[in-house]
Amino acid sequence: MQTNFSAEQLADSGVAEAEKILRKCVHCGFCTATCPTYVTLGNELDSPRGRIYLIKDMLENDRPADAETVKHIDRCLSCLACMTTCPSGVHYMHLVDHARAHIEKTYKRPFFNRLNRWLLALVLPYPARFRASVTLARLVRPLAPVFKVLPGLKPMGAMLELAPKKLAPSSARTAFGSHPPDGERKGRVAILGGCAQPVLEPQTNAAATRLLNRLGIEVVAPAGEGCCGSLVHHMGREGQALDAARRNVDIWTREIDNGGLDAIIITASGCGTTIKDYGYMLRDDPAYAQKAAKVSELARDITEYLAMLELPEPVRKPALKVAYHSACSMQHGQKITRQPKDLLRGAGFEVLEPAEGHLCCGSAGTYNIMQSDIATQLRDRKVRNIEATGAELVATGNVGCITQISQGSRLPVVHTVKLLDWAHGGPKPEELSG
Repeated sequence: MQTNFSAEQLADSGVAEAEKILRKCVHCGFCTATCPTYVTLGNELDSPRGRIYLIKDMLENDRPADAETVKHIDRCLSCLACMTTCPSGVHYMHLVDHARAHIEKTYKRPFFNRLNRWLLALVLPYPARFRASVTLARLVRPLAPVFKVLPGLKPMGAMLELAPKKLAPSSARTAFGSHPPDGERKGRVAILGGCAQPVLEPQTNAAATRLLNRLGIEVVAPAGEGCCGSLVHHMGREGQALDAARRNVDIWTREIDNGGLDAIIITASGCGTTIKDYGYMLRDDPAYAQKAAKVSELARDITEYLAMLELPEPVRKPALKVAYHSACSMQHGQKITRQPKDLLRGAGFEVLEPAEGHLCCGSAGTYNIMQSDIATQLRDRKVRNIEATGAELVATGNVGCITQISQGSRLPVVHTVKLLDWAHGGPKPEELSG
């Protein structure tokens, strides 16, 4: 794609990177076949190619975002299926993230849209606030249908519907501090606690820690670490996202310097995609560029790390039929496709792969709140394909996908590491105990 940026524009690092990405696009349209919003809506502007044209026009002319551009960028899930499909190596993730930051700086959204986004950024990245909001949501959940028909308050209704009816108890295995191995120490890792997952799925990190401890790995949960920044990053709130990244980089760097780390383990694949991008996000910060690159280099999804170890024969082989849902951030963002399925098969599960596995379930961070109609269509399509496999349960590696698919499926949806922990001597996942 030909571009016409001025030398003054290209002096900005973000614009210079965007220009390099735009030049790689050859208009082939392969991305349209795998884009969930284009497949669902059939609008060229809701495809990666269409959005690239909108972004190019906005950035090249150095103009504020307009309502039409914002509408179509907001409809993007950042599922990154287009990056898997693209034969030209267009790094759409970095381009759309830059566009969102530009929108945040130059476009004044309608009042209720600003309010909803502000509330999400104020609450979701902070576990204590999020837990309090979930508790409140359970009380006012009956009002969800009312909110969904009121102009501007539809996201509030979607949020209430997504709120769990009860919260799982926390575990000692998720507490801050060091969790030593059961026997001889063979390695040392840090584990990300994050923001939404310790509230919605605290047993996920507990299962990962138990399993790693049995394999001889010391697991450190450093105090002070928190949200990876992805939720606000994809909302265009660049400053808040970079602050979160710097905080985590500082904390993990201290662990690297004081005892060393073999890896930084992430059990929510959406977080993993962002942490593996810290090096890029902080590339222009002389105080953090090198440290952030080291953190990104050490970041591993739990299944990615387990596949590097020698797992013993499982204690039990459940022999259940499991539909494996590969989260977009796992397969497209991190390019992890084989390891989770191999681990599940090795643990005795029969792994089934649903049709259209490349398409997003509609979760995508805050997407199922802010774009609930499209998200529901994608969820229902995903659930139909999953249930058509004849599976007895669903395995996936992202808390957002667990929440989203559970809203529409009769099948239990379980984090992959909980199933692996169970097979290797841990407790049966609570989703399977009812």
